[in-house]
Amino acid sequence: MSLRPTVDFLLYDWLNASSLSERERFADHSRETFDAVLDTCERIAREKYAPFNRLVDTQEPHFDGERVILPQCTHDAQKAYAASGMLSAAQDYEVGGMQLPYTVEASANAFFAMASVSIGSGMLTTGNANLLMVHGTDAQKKVFALNEFSGRFSGTMCLSEPQAGSSLSDVVTRAIPDGADFANDPLGPRYRLKGNKMWISAGEHELTENIIHLVLAKIPDENGKLVPGTRGISLFIVPKKMVDTDGQLTGVRNDVALAGLNHKCGWRGTTNTLLNFGEGKYPVSGEAGAVGYLVGEAGKGLHCMFHMMNEARIGVGLAATMLGMAGYHASLDYARNRPQGRPMGPAGKDPAQPPVRIIEHADVKRMLLAQKSYCEGALALELYCARLVDEQHTAMPEVADDARLLLEVLTPIAKSWPSEWCLEANSLAIQVHGGYGYTRDFPVEQYWRDNRLNMIHEGTHGIQGMDLLGRKVLMENGKGLQLLAGRINSTIERAIQVPELAAHANALGQALAQVGAATKAAWATGNPTDALANAVPYMQAFGHMVLAWIWLDVALAAHTAAESAARTGRLAAMRFFFHYELPKIGAWLQVVSSRDQTCAALSEEAF
Repeated sequence: MSLRPTVDFLLYDWLNASSLSERERFADHSRETFDAVLDTCERIAREKYAPFNRLVDTQEPHFDGERVILPQCTHDAQKAYAASGMLSAAQDYEVGGMQLPYTVEASANAFFAMASVSIGSGMLTTGNANLLMVHGTDAQKKVFALNEFSGRFSGTMCLSEPQAGSSLSDVVTRAIPDGADFANDPLGPRYRLKGNKMWISAGEHELTENIIHLVLAKIPDENGKLVPGTRGISLFIVPKKMVDTDGQLTGVRNDVALAGLNHKCGWRGTTNTLLNFGEGKYPVSGEAGAVGYLVGEAGKGLHCMFHMMNEARIGVGLAATMLGMAGYHASLDYARNRPQGRPMGPAGKDPAQPPVRIIEHADVKRMLLAQKSYCEGALALELYCARLVDEQHTAMPEVADDARLLLEVLTPIAKSWPSEWCLEANSLAIQVHGGYGYTRDFPVEQYWRDNRLNMIHEGTHGIQGMDLLGRKVLMENGKGLQLLAGRINSTIERAIQVPELAAHANALGQALAQVGAATKAAWATGNPTDALANAVPYMQAFGHMVLAWIWLDVALAAHTAAESAARTGRLAAMRFFFHYELPKIGAWLQVVSSRDQTCAALSEEAF
């Protein structure tokens, strides 16, 4: 079973991506060039990624005392991905990019995520370089970002610390100015960093010539004290190996040392590290302290880093989606070929009859249809968000600003919803396999393990829920939420004219009203403690409403298509979501609307 027909339908029949070539930035492109990119990425994913997904899971990265060793297939995949040009796909021609729409880039990356998310496809490197293209100096762009886009260097994002986790206010990594001689370094004001960073994906390896770490740290005040909270956080470029102003390696190792490899439940093919900055293992010019170059203004580091974090959140959502999709395809294939059990006739089961394939059982169909509705719906959501990125950057000013606000509201959903429900799809894929699902003879147990990380990656559900209810639906006087409601109502107005979709349109309208009422009720006292006590149930309900809208909009495009098995399947997945999933929002919103304090008020001793 191929992913390509689903991608083509969403990209062209639903999102009308071909029309993007009418814009000046994409004028050299057409459906033919978009298809060529998809063809190339599908081929590389099939040849360089998919055959080695189990291998990188069993042959984890290991440290030999000097280097982190990865299987040869990981090196080959990284080189093939860099050679494809996908690291700089959306960049200007002048810097070696293809000026591709992000909608097409995201669609192409879906093939890699489905083939082997554990090998990786450069999400952090691209995000790192994209951040520097916005916030870096010309020299930083030339030396660091462009070498990342070419695949010569790779990039990381260093936020968390062992004692702080997601609480960036508690970051204690220090950055001290490296003397007056380096205040005007061509690569930016130079500092010496000392501290530790935890959970750094791709933090140490030999896949590229250099690794460019983007590190959050605090610059002490005149009394040597760190500014409390996030206001004092700055952002620094800390290369693994020192470079000159032409980007050439100087032969000097920066004072960044691997303290340990984290051994994870999933994503075992990607190194995950604890890094020590400035411990003195690799002193530069005889001094301890990792050399770092300031990005942007001092104290504005978190503002810069959010550029990468928001990009990464959509990337995590896409990874979660495609892991779910991989499990769905595997369990569908298994169900079509596994004979077991006999159909129930008027007189019961006839043991004399041969067993039927399990796809003929109603409950197996339920599990398959649930997976289809979660995963294809989530892919549509991610590509819709990708299209908003293109609108934000290339549409007329008013349309672009609306896209920006819509993306702000949808980003917590784009990250969290697939992370929860495509993980549930992976669980169902195991269930379809029965006892075999728990064995390594089939891939579905690995898909589940790989996907379990995504509910934590780039912000837990609790963080995303508080971001959504505590900030995103309120920002700019609720304009983003109003814009989303407008889009949903537009879909409802179109769908209500189609007899087969009218009931679903009305159900979506009721869901929108419920979410709107719950939003107001949550904030009725004006007390954040009351409102945010049930931020995650709010986000779950909000996400289900968004996915119901996405499915109804997709169904409108499917409804006009010619009769086919694919059309029938999409409309059935939409009906499943409305019949089995959308009704769940009532229970979630009940505790939100009543500002229920059952969880928040319980004393520690009562546990």
